[in-house]
Amino acid sequence: MADIKSLDDLKSAVGAAPSAPAAIVRTPVRDKLGRAYATGKRKNAVARVWVKPGSGKVTVNGKELAVYFARPVLQMILKQAFTVANVEGQFDVMATVVGGGLSGQAGAVKHGVSKALQLYDPSLRPALKAAGFLTRDSRVVERKKYGKRKARRSFQFSKR
Repeated sequence: MADIKSLDDLKSAVGAAPSAPAAIVRTPVRDKLGRAYATGKRKNAVARVWVKPGSGKVTVNGKELAVYFARPVLQMILKQAFTVANVEGQFDVMATVVGGGLSGQAGAVKHGVSKALQLYDPSLRPALKAAGFLTRDSRVVERKKYGKRKARRSFQFSKR
């Protein structure tokens, strides 16, 4: 009998072709209305995001982008996903976001938009992945411990 040490050796001994790593073929994921849906998270904020082809209109909790995120920095954070994917003004976004503060909410919407874009058009995935927009930023506020003034800060020590 042949010296068989691995599954490939067994397949070659039997006559089957050795297995090659299969390339993942991603297909677009859209609903009946032609939208892609994704959930984005950042700190304590959770955003539900729908993306569909359009004129670039962004609605967050029923308000325009400039009204909900009044600071230009927050608007820039949200638009980064479109800039990296090179699809500015081609998609309409409808998002509902709850929890956290404005900064966390902007990050959550950006995360959701990035995930929805790559679900709508899988060819955008490499650019979004390389920019790190598909990875959830898991940093959250550390909880306060008992016997401490804050999460890690102790009460002032008194020798006498």
